This record gives sequence, structure tokens and C-alpha cells, in this order.
Amino acid sequence: MIVQQILKLKASNEVTTVPPGTDVSHVAEILASRKIGTVVVSSDGKTILGIVSERDIVAEVARNGNVCLIAPVEAIMTKAVQCCKCAESADSVLERMTTGRFRHMPVVDAAGDEMVGLISIGDVVKARLMELAAEKDALEGMIKGF
Repeated sequence: MIVQQILKLKASNEVTTVPPGTDVSHVAEILASRKIGTVVVSSDGKTILGIVSERDIVAEVARNGNVCLIAPVEAIMTKAVQCCKCAESADSVLERMTTGRFRHMPVVDAAGDEMVGLISIGDVVKARLMELAAEKDALEGMIKGF
């Protein structure tokens, strides 16, 4: 399975973005209210400046206390964002997420210029499980002579 197929399986391809300068406390409110694990920092909703996850906020609070909550999001965001393209395999994405110990990856267009979606490790695992179930059904059909 490829990333494009995973995006099609999602209920929505909306990516929650925040502009640079947004207070970390506001980002935390967005994450909690939308029950999501990450936001992409972007000025225009397409160009990725950084990414901030729940883990980033918790780590910053542990390091510097609640004073970090009034800081701008770019003070704690990950700037070197790992992205994938629509033609990339699910296995490749899963390996990169596991190795890098992160759970969300923006998807960019073929040129790598604009964000077209966001996938989570849960999305990739769900797609892989669907793929395995289809393979199992096909093998059972072959064995039973269907």
C-alpha cells in the first residue's frame, strides 16, 4: 500500500495548522479540543515551517515549567520535519516513524513544496492490517478453491 491510498482511507484530509507566533497554550487547547496529537506550523496552510506534538509540549513543560505556555510555538516546534510523498510505501513510512520515534508525518506533493495531508502511525497500521486481512482472505480462497 502507498501513502496516497492511506490518505484516501481517512475520513478527512484536513490538516490542523497554526501560524508561527501562536502561544504554546493555544496549541495545547487545540490539541485537546480536537483530540489530535499534533499540529503543523504554517503561515499559509501548505508550507511546513515546523510541527508540534503533545510530547513536545510535555517535554518543554518538564524542562522549563509552565512559563513555556506563553512562548510562541516556533520556540518548541521541530523544524527539521520528516515528510513523505504520496507514492511512498506504507512500510517505508512505518519504518521511518518507528526509527525516528514520532507518530505523525506530513505528506507533501511530488515536488515536495506543498503539504497535501498528514498521516499518523495509527493510519499506517490500520492500512497495513487491512492489507494483511485481504491477503489472508485471498490465500484462504485459494486453499478452499474459491
